[in-house]
Amino acid sequence: MKIAMVGQFPPHIGGVGVHIHTLSKELVKKGHEVYVITYPHKDIKDIDGIHVIGTKGVNIPGLRGLFFAINAKRELKKLIERENIDIVHGHYLLPAGWASVKAGKSTHTKTYVTSHGSDMFETYKKQKFTRPLINKVLKDADVVLAVSETLKEEIIKTNIPNIKEKTRLHWNSIDVDKFKTTEENKDKFKKELVQEFNIDEDKPIILFVGNIIKRKNVELLIEAKKEMGIEANLVIVGDGPQSKELKEKCEKENIENVYFTGSRGDVEDIIPSCDLLVLPSLSESFGLVLIEALSCGKPVIGSNVGGIKEIITEDVGLLIDPNDPSDLANAIDRVLSDDELMGRFKSNARDRAKDFGETELPYDELN
Repeated sequence: MKIAMVGQFPPHIGGVGVHIHTLSKELVKKGHEVYVITYPHKDIKDIDGIHVIGTKGVNIPGLRGLFFAINAKRELKKLIERENIDIVHGHYLLPAGWASVKAGKSTHTKTYVTSHGSDMFETYKKQKFTRPLINKVLKDADVVLAVSETLKEEIIKTNIPNIKEKTRLHWNSIDVDKFKTTEENKDKFKKELVQEFNIDEDKPIILFVGNIIKRKNVELLIEAKKEMGIEANLVIVGDGPQSKELKEKCEKENIENVYFTGSRGDVEDIIPSCDLLVLPSLSESFGLVLIEALSCGKPVIGSNVGGIKEIITEDVGLLIDPNDPSDLANAIDRVLSDDELMGRFKSNARDRAKDFGETELPYDELN
């Protein structure tokens, strides 16, 4: 069959891109033909047998999504007609989902959409003018997929006709063979940190990986660093609108041993060097980076919200209050100081990751 995906995709960095890439590779492996329509980028190219189409547009906040919605819809319609596409799958309800249902409906093509969380928890709740658009996407899609039970419940609350019947849970998955700690990679990133930042390699490394935006709550992690009893390196991998502000905060308040690396595309070689990964988000539909860390055999700490609490069990990590830096500081101190607890978390981590290691294809037409 021929499947067209719409949404973020490499070389763009992010969890949605990883999810689409993983799903597409599994489809190609099973003999299907996959096309991906994604945001503009100068390095767009076909990878892993997947045909990648970059749209035109501008990378201006506020306009980027609008341009993508319009241009992705146009490209998708042309692709459907040219290649006789069987299934369309949009990732994020807005703008990719909107483009997908518009093109799918006009060409009578079966359309799936996946909500990845912030579209419902942030955009839908806080930007009232987008609600009619998102409601229209949910109404017109043939199948709605949610990446966690919490998110599925949020979608059903919209009370759109037939929404409960057509909304399904579809977990994100990862390649557990790609994310693992080996002799070759266990100290690779640490050596880079020593060379670039002259970090004290005898201190444990606490790692955050993600966009540096308000929802990810990186400031809580920095506040917790001030209260911790154990000395450790805090390494923040990612970029975003809060980067400058948080760097200045560390300098102004003399918060030591905090290092910002910027965005990286080699997370599988970064996580093995850390002792603990923390995801302190205020809201989170899933938290793919938690699974990646667990797959590398690392303990995790995350906020007691959304999909995070569906991932972190008492055998692999701790849940914390995302509004309480003391709670996070105490949790970090506890994991790093208790060898027995650390050992238990590490020994169970990879088995927990394997619960998300099989890529399930959600399309009825393939069964």
